[in-house]
Amino acid sequence: MSQKVAFVGVGRMGANMARHLQLDCGHEVTAVYDINKEAAAELAKELGAKNCDKLADVTAAADVVITVITNDDAMRDIFFAGEDNLLKEAAGKTFINCATLSPGVHREVYLAGKAAGAEVLEGAMASSISHAREGNLYLMIGGDEEVFNKHRALLDDLSLNLRLCGPAGKAAEVKALVNMVMNINTAGLAEGLGLASALGLDLNMVCEIFSQTGANSRVLETDSEDMIARDHDCWFSAEHAAKDSGIAASLAAQEGLSLPVNSATKAQYDRMTAEGLGDLDKSGIAELTFPGRHANS
Repeated sequence: MSQKVAFVGVGRMGANMARHLQLDCGHEVTAVYDINKEAAAELAKELGAKNCDKLADVTAAADVVITVITNDDAMRDIFFAGEDNLLKEAAGKTFINCATLSPGVHREVYLAGKAAGAEVLEGAMASSISHAREGNLYLMIGGDEEVFNKHRALLDDLSLNLRLCGPAGKAAEVKALVNMVMNINTAGLAEGLGLASALGLDLNMVCEIFSQTGANSRVLETDSEDMIARDHDCWFSAEHAAKDSGIAASLAAQEGLSLPVNSATKAQYDRMTAEGLGDLDKSGIAELTFPGRHANS
């Protein structure tokens, strides 16, 4: 059964999720909202949706509101801002929050939603822009099982792989681990290929050998060519990598664990962000490791 769906946050991921649900699956995207007013206006025109100036109008226009925003502060702004927020008149609505945020903020929104008579799920994504457009997201869901089952059809339309991870906050914990390990693998690959370049080795040969040995990883498949070619068009930014490694570090600190490899990886992505390279794809970490590419490499 098709549903009226609205989106808050229509960057590359959110906009393509909206396109897929309406153009491919028959759901009606009724409203969009973004602090980037131009992006929201363009998508609203494309889909025939309302371009909302107020968050409360987004909630009023839909059965399900999907949020795809950048960080914990932005999440609190859209749900808890005093004069205008998504929880105004939200009874009976469902919110599906699809962003890599701290588990704590997901739990805050879950509890506030319940208090307002709304249902809340987190839908952590481990996928790229093309997966969003094609409905092939890998979604990790946190929240109440009955709410998950109620909205299973919509979630299936968005995803190729779907997994309920547990109560509110648990999907965010799993996603933090996914991105922590991905970022570590990316940093390790950048160092391996950077050293191979310094040694004058054939990098294509090295990548082939990596793929057939214990050096193999998913990141080798997705990022090695970009590292070699210096093609760092953004699919997952270095700034977001730093943020997500930081979420993992905070979780480790709560549990009294030391994660030195994650700390070193986060330091590299923090360095990229500080030097104005945060908008590069995470593969851009190779700019810090390949000889001759960086003043301090």
